[in-house]
Amino acid sequence: MSKQSFIRVTEVWVPSPDRKRLIFGSGAYGSLDELKTVSQQTSFAYDEGLPGKAWACGRPVILHDLVNSYFKRGEAAQAAGLTCGVALPIFAGPFVMAVVTFFCGDDEDHFGAIELWGNESEPYELGLIDGYFGSAEIFEFSARHTKFRRGFGLPGIVWDTRMPLLMDDLGRSHRFVRKQSAHKVGINRGIGIPCGRDGDPPWILTLLSAAGTPIAKRFECWVPEDDVLMLKSGICESDSAYSAKFDDVAVMRWEGAIGQSWQSGVPVLSTDLSKEAGPIAKSAVSAGLSTLVAVPVISQCATKAIVAWYN
Repeated sequence: MSKQSFIRVTEVWVPSPDRKRLIFGSGAYGSLDELKTVSQQTSFAYDEGLPGKAWACGRPVILHDLVNSYFKRGEAAQAAGLTCGVALPIFAGPFVMAVVTFFCGDDEDHFGAIELWGNESEPYELGLIDGYFGSAEIFEFSARHTKFRRGFGLPGIVWDTRMPLLMDDLGRSHRFVRKQSAHKVGINRGIGIPCGRDGDPPWILTLLSAAGTPIAKRFECWVPEDDVLMLKSGICESDSAYSAKFDDVAVMRWEGAIGQSWQSGVPVLSTDLSKEAGPIAKSAVSAGLSTLVAVPVISQCATKAIVAWYN
């Protein structure tokens, strides 16, 4: 039986030519045609709707109520069974390059977590700002009562290095501070992504997967080396040895969605991996994957890494 992903919809919103609004760039909706149609006809001003709110805040925003809130597409989201939205803004210096939004549905069979960590009240440690945990109540309790100093735990390591990090086997990893609560609810894999505007306090978004309902079915972290991108780490639900198989694969500028994101500094969404070139895309198609979103990690106006996830 195929595993259902925690994330059900992904969108990319980009600045309009006059940079006064965010307009629809691309989206992966599966069979949710009504939401797709509404979204393609929607745009957002600064601080308007979920993408506009993330643009104004300068950090990710997690919205738990898509109906009775500032969310503009509540009726379509409710009809699609979506109950939580997350917006991840991408900045180059003070300028917004794009906002990635993704949506989850709430039911008893979904375990996993999307967390936002920051240090608004305490400069020497990170605390949970907000999170979406599905049915993982034990893990949510642990997250709300945990703090991370620089270099400790998944959020703390990402804070220290300012680079994305993939972690596997979280229930047994000594680097994962909450391994006991992760083990109890079956959360086994995670990725931490540094985000926000340069000069702002640190913001860390963590995506944590359970075996039955992964956040995504494959994650990759690519880093620039000379004039190419190299695969730093990868996790695939269908291939435990995945990362080692492709550790010598290079991606050129403008090559596929990942190379395009590196060159442009904008997230790129591909909804037909059969049209992507190279061994990575071929292996994704063989694994039954069809969509990919490549998200740049930018600091000091330079792309430090590309995070990619597949479903």
